[in-house]
Formats: sequence, C-alpha cells, structure tokens
Amino acid sequence: MSATSASPNLQHGYPTPGPQTPTGQEVMDHVFFLSNTAWKQAREFNIYDYILVGSGFCALAFARRILEHDSKAAILIVERGPFFLPEHFQNLPTPFKQTLGGLSETFPWTLSSATVNRKQFIHWQHGMVPFFGGRSIMWSAWCPRPNEREMDGWPKATIVAAQKNFETAEKLLRVRPADKIDSDRSALENELIAKTRPVYGALQTRVQSLLSENVAKLPMVYRTEAAPLACAAEKVDGIDFQKFSTPGELLALADKSRAAAEAGSGLGKLEIVTNCVVERIVQQDGVATALQTNRGVLPVTDKAKLILCMGTLPPTTLVANSFPAIRGVGDRFTAHFITSIVARVPRAVLDPDDKFGSLELGACYVAGVADNDYKKQFHIQLSALADRNPIKNAGIALRYMPDVVATATMNQLLTSKDHVVFVCAVLGELDYRNPQNWFRKDLQEPNPTCNSLLQVLENHDDLTTWDAMDLTTFEMLEKVLGREQGQTEYWHSTEGNAGYWDKCRPGKDKIRIDALVHEGSTLRIGEEGDAPVDLNYKLRGSENVYVTGGGLWPQGGSWNPTMTMVALAQDLADKLAAQKVSSKQ
Repeated sequence: MSATSASPNLQHGYPTPGPQTPTGQEVMDHVFFLSNTAWKQAREFNIYDYILVGSGFCALAFARRILEHDSKAAILIVERGPFFLPEHFQNLPTPFKQTLGGLSETFPWTLSSATVNRKQFIHWQHGMVPFFGGRSIMWSAWCPRPNEREMDGWPKATIVAAQKNFETAEKLLRVRPADKIDSDRSALENELIAKTRPVYGALQTRVQSLLSENVAKLPMVYRTEAAPLACAAEKVDGIDFQKFSTPGELLALADKSRAAAEAGSGLGKLEIVTNCVVERIVQQDGVATALQTNRGVLPVTDKAKLILCMGTLPPTTLVANSFPAIRGVGDRFTAHFITSIVARVPRAVLDPDDKFGSLELGACYVAGVADNDYKKQFHIQLSALADRNPIKNAGIALRYMPDVVATATMNQLLTSKDHVVFVCAVLGELDYRNPQNWFRKDLQEPNPTCNSLLQVLENHDDLTTWDAMDLTTFEMLEKVLGREQGQTEYWHSTEGNAGYWDKCRPGKDKIRIDALVHEGSTLRIGEEGDAPVDLNYKLRGSENVYVTGGGLWPQGGSWNPTMTMVALAQDLADKLAAQKVSSKQ
C-alpha cells in the first residue's frame, strides 16, 4: 500500500499537488478501518458470521477467541465513535491525563429529576467513552477474581463458565499482581530501575504484610491481596508497566487477518467500521435481519450472529427500542458508589529500617461485607506512594500509578516527603433489589440512541454498606497502616486545590463521591423467564442476538467487573463456535 495519496494518474504531486488536508480519521480509515467505499461494499455484498457492536474489551475477547476456534470466520466490528487514542492514556505523555472526563465522556440517557434533586449522596452515573476502544482507553485496570460467595445470586452455570475462563481472561488482559511487577529482579537490578521509575518493592511488601497480619483488626474484611493490575507487557513489547487497552490489539488482529486474506490463505477476515451509530435492530419474529445505522442499513444475513459488546446501558436502550416485548429490560439496576480518602503515615512508622527507596509505589485490594451479607459488598483499592522528590518525579510517577483516577495531588505530595501517602478509592455495591432504581424508555426523547431514563435512589441498605466501608477504611488506615500510633492524618480539601492535613477524620460530605461507576444488571442473565438474557447469553425472544458486558450481572458485587466480562465473552465465543460445528454435523 502506498504511503502517500497517489494513483496512476495523480502521482506524488504530478501533474498537480495532491490532497493537502488529510485528517487523522481519514488516515486510519485508509489503513485500518472501512472507507466509505469499503463500507458500501460491506453493506451490499459482504457476508459475515459475526457482527459485533462495540470495540471494547468484550469485542476483543470474543473476536480473538472465535478466530482461535475458526480461522475462517468473517467478523465485522461496528464502532459508534471515531479513533481517538492509540492506547491507554496513562501510557502516553503526561498531558494526556487531561483527556479523562469532560468531552471524552457522553451520557446517552436522561437522569430522573428525583435522582438529581434528592438530598442524598448519589446524583449521577458516569458516562460512556464514545471512541474506538471505548472505556478500555481510560480504565483503572484493576482485575480481581471474584470468588463464588462474591457472585451471590448468579446462576451456577454462569459462575462455572466465568471460573473456567478466568485464567485466559487474565492472560488476554496481561494481568499481574502488584507484588510481582518487580519481584523477579535482583536487588541490584531494582536499585538501577529505581533511578528511572518507581519500584513496587519494599513499600509494596510492607503494606501487603501489614494487611495480611492484621486483618483480624478489620472485622468486616475477609480477604486482602496484592492488586491484580492489567499492566504487564514484557513479552509483548519489552515495556515493564503498560496499562492494557484494546485499540492496538484490535488493529493488530485486523491487520493479521487482512494480510492472511490478501495472501490467499482462505482465512476469514476481521473488518472494523467507525463513526457508525447503531440506532435500531430491525427484526422479524425475533430474528435480527438488519441494523439501522446513521450510515445506512447493514443487513444481518441468515447465518450471522449479532453480538452486543457496547457496554451496559447503550445495549439496554437498543434492546428496549428493538425488542419491546422482552420482559425485564432495565427493570433492575446496580452500580458502585464511591468514597475517596487520602491519608498519610510517617515513613518512620512504616519503615523503621529505612528500606524504602526515594520513589516507591504499592497497590493492594481489600474486600469486605457489611452485616456479613454478600449483598452488601465493598472493596478498597489501596494505592501507596512514598516520594521524597515529587516535583522531579511527577511525570514518571503518574505513568506507573496503579490508579490515576485516584491519586495524590502535588500539594499532598509536596507536604509529605517524610510520609507514605495512601489513596483509597472505596467501592460499594448498590442494592440491585431496590425497585426505585431502574433504566426505562423515555417516551419524550426522540433520539433512539438515548431515549432512556435512569433513576437511582439509594436506600437504607446502601447507606448501611456505605457506612461500613467508610468505617473499615478509616480503621485500616489507623489501626493497621498507622500501627495504632495515632499518627495517621487525613487530607481535608478547601477551596480550589488547597487543603491541609489533620488527624480528624473528614466528614461524609467531604469523602463521598456523588457519581456511580460500573453500572450493571439491566440485561441480567438467568434461568427465569423475566431475565432478559438466557444462560447461553442469547436475548430472550430473539434467535440471533447475544449480549456481553456488565448488563448481564444478576448482582453487582463490589469487585471490578472487566476481567469477568472478558471471561464470559470468551465463554460466549466457545458456545457459538461449538454450535456452529454441531450444525455442520
């Protein structure tokens, strides 16, 4: 393929200058995505085995697993947004941190006035990332394995399916526990590494051991572990810490399949179209026959399977508009509410033998339940930072942070050179049984891609869980990490970016975030007839539409959902591949 815009009659500036205003999207379309001409060909002539709506984690997991089963499979990925970032923003230069939130987040729904105006803590739900790769380019990358107790209320078959695929899901996401990031190197190697980047070393070991040895002081906590982070990349490109995202992986997969097809190997092909918004699934008697998009109609041919890989709420809207007779759609809603606490402990309390380096990081996952009830789960994402020179280290430290969404500010670090700073992002489970929480069709909104109304009204059980997780976090910081020496201090924010340290615990109004994350349950999977999705991930009442993602969750738990989403998308691919083989016999 030519690297310039040229043709036999218009070659490299002769007889006139060539195009002078190419866009980044045009370049990507020319190389990786379907151009207008190729999209016309796809709509009018191409036959696909699988059409995937969305380009995030589930799309990658499904496409890769299907191609492992059937190298001749023809796959089309339909992405609503344009190309934005080539990989996770944390792997890019520091200024890219500013891309988080703001215009990179959209809200394809309307909030109920009761949610916005009620005098409680929760007032909104975080939105979608409407670009190629979706939320994968801006996620925290924490990937805990839920145990069976934490999947309370889930069908046994779905639990087994997830457990069967956890290992392959972790491999795809390149998950590595924080205590293994630098553990396979000698002391001399780590000493050399510490001159160029933060080390997960003595600080990580110390925090992890304190949590393990003192868990009895935290009666609501039942497990602690080194944070499992999707950050390994040595076997891929030699980089020792690289947050995972899907753009590069999907483009490599598409490029490989295209090269094989062009070589005449007879292999299938993975194609991707961007800037293509699916507005409605056209269906007859439960069979999806086409997708109505902003770029015209895409037929869904007889043999094609339609896989919804577009998050949680957008596919719920699409299903509600396209299959209005299906029961239970959007009747159940869960998510995670958040507390954010920043604290510090004198370095000497945690490191009496002065083993910590000048710049070290640590990350641990701490899980608990309120009232010994696994319908009231919470967990603490604990990040630790010891930094004697925060101005010098600002850029590189940000690159290696376990969670850039929850990190220390420069003011906090500048005033804590002789301390270890702890940043706690604490996530609690919103009660899925609350009938006042729902995601329903909004008859007043004419746009079919966002004609949904979201209502969230926290109840007594939510507040019980929230109180329990806040108390546990304070006790962890004081009794375990503060060594019960009364030296734990908390950051109290004031106007602007200012603030101060004080031993007094900050109040609820200062630490509780008013936005939800990790939404789920709107298209729950189950054996019951009122579960919109059956145990084979097929939309009830449909013949060829399948669902992936957090919408399947019968109950949210508190654990980060991405790795389990990937595991179940792989299981769906296994089931459909087996079904295809069986149909040929």
